[in-house]
Amino acid sequence: MARTLYHGPLAHALAPAALDALPAALLAVDDTGRIAWLDTHVAPSPDARRAAAAHHGWDVDDPLLRLVLPRPGQFLVPGLVDTHTHAPQFPNIASGGQYELLDWLSNVTFPREARFAHPAYARKTYAAVVDRIISLGTTTCCYYGTLHLEATKILADIVHHRGQRAFVGKCNMDRNCAPTYQEASAEESLAQTADLVDYIHSLPHPGPPASPRLVHPIITPRFALACTNTLLASLGHLAASHVSPLAIQTHVAENSAEVEFTKQLFPECLSYTHVYDAYGLLGPRTILAHGCLLGNHELELIKERGAGISHCPTSNFNLRSGIANVGKMLDMGIKVGLGTDVSGGFAPSILVAVRDASTASKIISFQKNTAAIARDASAPLPEELIPPPSIAPLPAAEFSEAHLSLATLLYLATLGGASLCSLEDTIGNFLPGKAFDALLVSVRPETGNPCVWWEDEDESKAVTADGLQSMLETFLFAGDDRNIDSVWVQGRLIGGTGQGN
Repeated sequence: MARTLYHGPLAHALAPAALDALPAALLAVDDTGRIAWLDTHVAPSPDARRAAAAHHGWDVDDPLLRLVLPRPGQFLVPGLVDTHTHAPQFPNIASGGQYELLDWLSNVTFPREARFAHPAYARKTYAAVVDRIISLGTTTCCYYGTLHLEATKILADIVHHRGQRAFVGKCNMDRNCAPTYQEASAEESLAQTADLVDYIHSLPHPGPPASPRLVHPIITPRFALACTNTLLASLGHLAASHVSPLAIQTHVAENSAEVEFTKQLFPECLSYTHVYDAYGLLGPRTILAHGCLLGNHELELIKERGAGISHCPTSNFNLRSGIANVGKMLDMGIKVGLGTDVSGGFAPSILVAVRDASTASKIISFQKNTAAIARDASAPLPEELIPPPSIAPLPAAEFSEAHLSLATLLYLATLGGASLCSLEDTIGNFLPGKAFDALLVSVRPETGNPCVWWEDEDESKAVTADGLQSMLETFLFAGDDRNIDSVWVQGRLIGGTGQGN
């Protein structure tokens, strides 16, 4: 792998409320795909670039060195992280919106997933799914497969071949599913899960010895009500006893009917979240999808165990499940990332999840404001005590009462997702030592996106920090795959419309 120098604008999140917008950064990627160093400001000239590189012992005239110089309207962001999606459900995108969760599973989802018993169908479908997800800028993805071992191995093979960073899991589900789509026993489910774990660990190393493996197994109890007590206990034991740490993904408190059914099945547990805790499935590597209906004691338990939430607002709106209070979770210090949750979510792009997360936070914000106004209206104040018609902004560190900022939205889509996947030391931003998982974004007119506006004078205008933030906002709220020129994982170019040209 050739060493690379990128000289130009980049934006990344350093914390939930900290956006670093650098109009003229110089970033170096070594031959293992790691970020060797980052200079936050180097004047956009060949001489300045040469001098800065020489300071780090790099020679810009090295014929083996690849130089990336973005055009006006192009900039670098970290790769997007999708912490929750169902690969076999992509053919069902935009179907079944008339149902809520449990009926949607029975009528739409389980019949589709049953088709993956046929390896040829799995191979054809999963190849298209992974290509689409990469084209949308998702460099790390947490995949749910089906209950079929062979099909899930095929998914892992395809992800590995395409060079995406991912977690791949076979669904565990031995009760309360469909007569034709349910595992025969807890023992069979556990044995096939252990087989998949070993298989993924045996995949050939993707690059130089110093670079990490990209594809990881993940234990995947579909949700508590689909697993017998025996199966949950066995999966918890597998997670605790395996020679290498294993991630866990499942659903929690998504829908009111689901929550009530779970309480009936596990009356000995204080709450839905406590079910996973009771069986050793709630820990620092646990990714819990949704969490729309979590109680305070559940949030406290999730925080105490170091687990986190995959916020899937598109799906939550579409299936009428509810709204997760992400601001409250962030204030509590709970890990939060974003998920597309295809096909409960009707869009496979994390950019859509960003927009719906913003909308969800605004709904929560103005619901609280409306409630406060209603309380005030019941006891009119004397005219001299009525405050002026403006609301003072909340401190930047407080998320619960305000809509999510641009900084927080980028964080959730990148570093927040990385942290939820226990990869915060590997990916999520451009700090030296991390892997170069990145997107070269373009908001130029030739991308052909009618929602992205470009003025002629932008072609010659120098980039400022404010201008870069404006381009970032345009990308997050109006961009799509047409605006993603290049997709890199561990320094390797794996996708994009321009393929790095």
